Amino acid sequence: MRKTKVLSWNVNGLRAVMKKGFLGWLLREKPDILCIQETKAQEHQIPEELKNLPEYNTYFASAERRGYSGVGLFTRNSPEEVFTEMGVTKYDTEGRFLRADYADFTLLNIYFPNGKASKERLQYKMDFYDAFLQYVQRLKPKAKRLIICGDVNTAHKEIDLARPKQNMKISGFLPEERAWIDTFLAHGFLDTFRLFTDEGGHYTWWDYKTSARDRNIGWRIDYFFVSHAARKNVTSAFILPEIPGSDHCPIGIEMTWSKRRRQ
Repeated sequence: MRKTKVLSWNVNGLRAVMKKGFLGWLLREKPDILCIQETKAQEHQIPEELKNLPEYNTYFASAERRGYSGVGLFTRNSPEEVFTEMGVTKYDTEGRFLRADYADFTLLNIYFPNGKASKERLQYKMDFYDAFLQYVQRLKPKAKRLIICGDVNTAHKEIDLARPKQNMKISGFLPEERAWIDTFLAHGFLDTFRLFTDEGGHYTWWDYKTSARDRNIGWRIDYFFVSHAARKNVTSAFILPEIPGSDHCPIGIEMTWSKRRRQ
């Protein structure tokens, strides 16, 4: 029986989190795969010690705009293929997408847009949601086991944030954003954390400005989704709120495989 531990973390600036013990944490935690979001670094700004880790192969997708967005992948085993574009220019220029195809599964590491800045950015976010759903629907027949992780920037249900009533009209908990997650799940995906944990009080993001983390006034906006075909392989899903360094915390899943199968 082979095991795979996959972690995901919005680091809110890769160079910043490096100064807060990120590399030591990664080498202690030893995930098979780590997906990170909001690197805020272009390729030439990635610290060399991360690019040249002997334990991991690394891949990055960066935004054209400096100090903005960006996703990265640390993986012990080399993927068969890696893609850094979804195929829509207005999204691909923001460095929000990284796909890795493995023998057992296809992994998508996504930094979904934030819609709080303006009506235009909210529309951009909703358009991105729709384009992403179309992408995975096209991908599904080719990759029977799909794993999708990242910062979705929306809390799905009232149980997923500490103060739902006060945030009903705030982007991140708007009816249309939450409805998209309903639609996404209805297309054959599962929220892995909710497969194992029913109660509230579990969050992945806390506002820095109000020291919300100290009081656990948070939002669960980071997710691992899997297709139904991958459900039997998921043995646990968890949140690591004790890990500092960002306004988000890492999340993860563990999977088991009885034998090697190709997609």
